[in-house]
Amino acid sequence: MAKQFFANVKSVLSGDTLILANLSNPNAERTFSLAFVTGPHLRREGDEPFAFQSRDYLRSLVVGKAVQCTILYTIPTSGREYGVAQLKDGTQLPDELVKAGWLKVREDAGRKEESEEVLQRLETLRSLETSAKGEGKGLWEGVGGIIEVQNDISGLDMNQWKGKTVDGIVERVLSGDRLLMRLKLSDKKHFQLMTLVAGIRTPTTERVNQSTGQTQAAEEFGNEARSYVEQRLLQRDVKVELVGTSPQGQLIATILHPRGSIAEFLLADGLARCNDFHSTLLGSKMATLRAAEKKAQGGKLRLHKDHVAKADGGSSSDMIVSKIQGADAIFVRTKNGAEKRINLSSVRGPRTNEPSEAPFRDEAKEYLRKKLIGKHVKVSIDGHQPARDDFESRDVATVTEKGKNINLMLVQDGWCSVIRHRKDDTDRAPNYDELLAAQEKAKEEKKGMWSGKASKARTYVDVSESVQKAKIQVSTLSRQKKVPAVVDFCKAGSRFTILVPREGVKLTMVLAGVRAPRAPRLPQEKGEPFGQEALDLANRRCNQRDCEIDIHDIDKVGGFIGDLYINRESFAKVLVEEGVASVHQYSAEKAGNANELLAAEQRAKEGRKGMWHDWDPSQEEGVEEETAEVEPANDAAPADKRDKDYREVVVTNIDANGRLKIQEIGKGTSALEIMMNEFKKFHLDSKNNKPLANPPKTGELVSAKFSADGQWYRARVRSNDRAAKIAEVVYIDYGNSEKVPWSSLRPLDQPQFTTQKLKAQATDAVLSFIQLPTAPDYFNDALNYIAEATDGRSLVASFDFVDTKEGLSYITLFDDKKTGATFADSINKDVVANGHALVPKKLKAWERGRASEEVLRKLREVETQAKTERLGMWEYGDITED
Repeated sequence: MAKQFFANVKSVLSGDTLILANLSNPNAERTFSLAFVTGPHLRREGDEPFAFQSRDYLRSLVVGKAVQCTILYTIPTSGREYGVAQLKDGTQLPDELVKAGWLKVREDAGRKEESEEVLQRLETLRSLETSAKGEGKGLWEGVGGIIEVQNDISGLDMNQWKGKTVDGIVERVLSGDRLLMRLKLSDKKHFQLMTLVAGIRTPTTERVNQSTGQTQAAEEFGNEARSYVEQRLLQRDVKVELVGTSPQGQLIATILHPRGSIAEFLLADGLARCNDFHSTLLGSKMATLRAAEKKAQGGKLRLHKDHVAKADGGSSSDMIVSKIQGADAIFVRTKNGAEKRINLSSVRGPRTNEPSEAPFRDEAKEYLRKKLIGKHVKVSIDGHQPARDDFESRDVATVTEKGKNINLMLVQDGWCSVIRHRKDDTDRAPNYDELLAAQEKAKEEKKGMWSGKASKARTYVDVSESVQKAKIQVSTLSRQKKVPAVVDFCKAGSRFTILVPREGVKLTMVLAGVRAPRAPRLPQEKGEPFGQEALDLANRRCNQRDCEIDIHDIDKVGGFIGDLYINRESFAKVLVEEGVASVHQYSAEKAGNANELLAAEQRAKEGRKGMWHDWDPSQEEGVEEETAEVEPANDAAPADKRDKDYREVVVTNIDANGRLKIQEIGKGTSALEIMMNEFKKFHLDSKNNKPLANPPKTGELVSAKFSADGQWYRARVRSNDRAAKIAEVVYIDYGNSEKVPWSSLRPLDQPQFTTQKLKAQATDAVLSFIQLPTAPDYFNDALNYIAEATDGRSLVASFDFVDTKEGLSYITLFDDKKTGATFADSINKDVVANGHALVPKKLKAWERGRASEEVLRKLREVETQAKTERLGMWEYGDITED
């Protein structure tokens, strides 16, 4: 009795031979030939006529389907099995192929057979053959049937076919990403080529090394990936989109099954990784593959079983670019003043050890400097590089400025190349494929370092190298005004290295008219007080910035003395105004900027900034000249009529210089009360007991513990004693200040407590129309009187004038319990009436005019009465008569 079995048809060798796979074990294969028939065969040296058509007819009928096979006989020498097969729909093989004319009945079939059943089958086959022959079907057509098949890709014109889609058949699967494809370019011409699946790379399969004969084991999931593709694509009709060729001359193509791209399925099931080298060939289509890979990574499928997912989007924040380290690395400053290095994701500037790139290093760095230095940028962290070898750990990020991707712009203009990441490296730019495409385009257009020829390297002659060189150059520069230049390096708060491109010179510049304290040269050295603060300010405002310089003279060692302008503002004035430099009178007068600098210094003193934090106005000579009737002013014009602006306030502190710190009662104070409750809870929690990471800097916002009540408040660092590790802080919501040890300071970087969430509630104010005495005893008496009159009381303030430039309000104070109050009921009037203040002879611009006449008249009346009664400062007579 004939043996029967069921199997799946894996592939078809020819019109008369099948490769079958076991239903329960797909890896177990057997060859099964159809009995009594023969068909033309496919051969590497050339196919027999109609061989492809014969095989293709059978292939389209049976591949991927289950069949019931009956073995009629076996050849003893080869073990080849011959028989008949039947599909589930009842189709009989080889009957169907003989009927269609694609197989012939062998002439010797049945000569030795005695079985009636076999003879009957042969008679049926010969009858079908006769019918097909009569109708000229298949092989019996007689003419044609020859298809030219080429196996060499050199015969394929890629310029003609690239980007086009052709019909194809997967002849063999070597691995998940490597297929033997038959491309049906026309009815008469086919190409049979080794083809790489575009956009992916799968693990290798088990293979034999041809040179050694040894078997090389498969990589993990390599055989599974091959089986995955075989089950879905082997000998199936597919669409083949030709995208290019590999460096080894192999075709790269997208293989499209009726259900979609096989590359996407492999990636989504974790059997492949994206191939970055194909990205430029696929362009925007690579994004779909990346998405499929990301899905598999999220599910930790197969190849990605050990994948560690990054936080979605990483961290993103607004920062200021403070320094350009190179074409691919920058330093940025955060909102709290901290500075850190950032490497640009997936891009690399010209390399020193690459002869073709090295000449472009300076140009690339200058390109980035012009784009970013001093600009507000958005930094999106893409990953973190741990410390290794001689390199520190650092973040890699995508940087955008006004919505423009800087990483991409550098690649587009040819100043950076794209890093080829390892296959498991996820610390890369989110637009990595776009970067690769931009690099290819930059190469085609020969931009930047791809141009093949570097512009002549710019060299700068150091004219501060010797006094002789400086003397020659100073005559040229001193004749020019506002010479464009670049600050190359900040040596100290008032000393810089300057590049002057149009002159081709480099010089050391010293700011005219000021002296900044000396900063420490090394971390272990001790500089002068406020020297480091001056240098830090110079680095923040000037380093690597475009600037303008006015040169006046040279010093005895070849330094150029002059003015430095950043954004058209004198930096010498900025230093003095911030209290980190003092005016050098002789030098300032010689340079012609004495008035501007002295005015800035006076503002710094009044604001108790920097080195003037303990300034005492009573110790200065000639504080006030009382001969003039009117003080010149340009801050406001005299007013004939003034709008009334009344607000409820409380006085929270009185500075040593007589300025009041006030809070306006309303939304601000209500929000402050709520915030301080949260602030207290926050600092009671032991896990928030985190000290400052670095020594506090002048101007830095911190949380400080007030010595009087042991509670924490928002504060700003006014000055530092680094030796004693003590900082003077101003409590920004109340205005009082004190010196506290660094151990009583904590970072103020919590979003819910920053000044962006709630601005500082204490603002500066002075009493309008009055002048406090300069003699220390009377001055202190005046402060005590004002404190007693305002302490713990709700008041109403008339805001007579607000100087926005100085951040100072001139107010008249009233007790809010008095209804219908006029100036006669004001605290300002009471201070004068009790001999603790006088009416100034020099009036500010806004104090003049008809609107102030009545107020000044009343004040002079009570001042005269206080003099008569010898009150306060008048106890020994009229001091203004001297």
